[in-house]
Amino acid sequence: MTAAPAPLSPAAANALSAFLRGVERRALVVAELQVGDAGLAERAVAVAMRAFVGHAADLQMADWPARFWGLLCSTPQLLAPPAGGHWPEQVAHLQVLAPAERLAMLLRIGVGMDEPAAAAVLGVEVDAYRQALAGACPRDAEGYPDANGWRQLAEDVQARIRDLSQPRLQQLEQLRESVISGVLPTKPAPAPALTFQDDRRRPAPRRRQREPWRLRTWLLLCVPLLLLAVVAVWWWRSHAPAAANTGNGVSDTGPVQVEELPDDSTPLAPGEDAHAAADAAMLADPRLALARDADFLAWYAAGGPLPVDESQPQPSRPEPAGAALETVDAEN
Repeated sequence: MTAAPAPLSPAAANALSAFLRGVERRALVVAELQVGDAGLAERAVAVAMRAFVGHAADLQMADWPARFWGLLCSTPQLLAPPAGGHWPEQVAHLQVLAPAERLAMLLRIGVGMDEPAAAAVLGVEVDAYRQALAGACPRDAEGYPDANGWRQLAEDVQARIRDLSQPRLQQLEQLRESVISGVLPTKPAPAPALTFQDDRRRPAPRRRQREPWRLRTWLLLCVPLLLLAVVAVWWWRSHAPAAANTGNGVSDTGPVQVEELPDDSTPLAPGEDAHAAADAAMLADPRLALARDADFLAWYAAGGPLPVDESQPQPSRPEPAGAALETVDAEN
């Protein structure tokens, strides 16, 4: 039984989740094309992810890719895939290859590793890895390496990685989350006997019996307080107004007495004018005539033209313009 990894810190969990999200598609497609079985490929990827998360905290982030692919390629499903695998027609060339040659080729065209890195992942020398690639290379009709066949095979593998179905993507996401959180896949529910024993031990009846006691306690506390408040209001209404109005006559309810007050105003004598003295002084002032003609004198001092005497009757028709000109010439 595989042990669950220890809980991770938030920073480590985020870093591991980002790394696994970047490699999970390629890992699943490479494993499936290596073994020819989708179920075996999924189990191999799950084993590699759990093993990687358990040791990733002790490694530098630069070493994570080599560690992960090394764990995936070392799983029994990829090292010795069982017979009876199935490969699509576009990548049928992989079916005729030996497992070691097929894995070497998939690391190159599926993962994109260079020769030294792929050799380190497989644990072989670079020359041995090159020989495996040479044996996996497609051949033309004359037995020579087929560059176009190699290129077409690489494009088909990349298309399968890019066009992975949505259900498989969701499955990878669930696997990644379970690995990061340290939670194994859900197990069957416990036996019914345990559930029955747990139900018998629940103190449910006690909780139901406590509710009436709580309500009764609140009533016993609130009723005396309400009675005390009512008594206090009644006492305040019956005593507070009388004490406040003592001695000011407001509380006297006797009949209202009406008394006529004397008139203090002294009316003026008939024919007497209150402003007569002031008017007499103004009329006796010798400058009254000048004050009445103040507007005319101000206009005259300013040198304005003589105003038209509108008191005299005006001609019904204006004089011809020539008459005025002749008068001016005559005067000159």
